[in-house]
Amino acid sequence: MSSESFLKEVQTIGEKFLLKLQKLPKAEPVEIVCFSVVLLFIATVLVLMIIACSCCCCTCCGCDGPPESRGRKSQVSPAAR
Repeated sequence: MSSESFLKEVQTIGEKFLLKLQKLPKAEPVEIVCFSVVLLFIATVLVLMIIACSCCCCTCCGCDGPPESRGRKSQVSPAAR
């Protein structure tokens, strides 16, 4: 897919979205609820992606500090009876 066709597709989706928003005040309650559910789903996916990327970035970039400052992990062995 070339960049021109991609931009055209994004523009078409944006125009459909704006048209849907303009018709929303006159829409039936069921249609308003369905539209709200779709928007909530999109917002949830975006928030989860941001959280996942920020967690990944923190582990990759070393936001927790250098390994020596985190402390040494000790292995626990079972007690002898």
